[in-house]
Amino acid sequence: MEKSIQILIFIHASFGGIALISGLISLIAKKGKNIHKKSGLIFFYSMVLCGLSAMTVAILPNHESPFLFAVGIFSLYFVLTGNRALNFKHKNPDLRIDKYISIVMIITGVLMVSLPILLTKSVNIILTVFAIVGIIFSVRDLILFNKPERLKKGWLKLHLGKMIGGYISATTAFVVVNDFFSSFYGWFIPGIIGSFVITYWMRKLNKKTVTNTVYKT
Repeated sequence: MEKSIQILIFIHASFGGIALISGLISLIAKKGKNIHKKSGLIFFYSMVLCGLSAMTVAILPNHESPFLFAVGIFSLYFVLTGNRALNFKHKNPDLRIDKYISIVMIITGVLMVSLPILLTKSVNIILTVFAIVGIIFSVRDLILFNKPERLKKGWLKLHLGKMIGGYISATTAFVVVNDFFSSFYGWFIPGIIGSFVITYWMRKLNKKTVTNTVYKT
């Protein structure tokens, strides 16, 4: 049994490595080009398999980890919603799955905050921060799902923002596992850097939207 678990952990680490490389290529490649689409697709599937394998390991004997399981859901939330945002550019997309994903993330976020308090009588800062981020994004998603026109106009921002969020999750796991920083700071440094990257792309998209509007008028 233990040997099988070690193989699963190796598979998890392998897909994590593929996700880091393919995600970086997709991030720096020109958006809309084949290399961006293909590397982005590899990143998406690698992250899904990486997240599912992490959640599987987290429930196996002698490796039980509610912490790892919750982080797996957190990572899956970003890549799943980031990929599904591509559907929002079409008219009247089916949002049932998207709503379920957001609701699961909200429930997971509440458990990430409450369970450590109930079990250890203390607040887990790392889980709490991750939970708050996940809940905020999920609530925002549910609000947008009731505004089809705004959802259609913002699909690209949602796609890029969520996929970069997924890449931040992969980078965070890599940094923490390899102990590049103090264990506490390692959980947050990739997110801080990643927030600047997201801000850069959001401003670039806003500028492009304004420019296109000026030319059309």
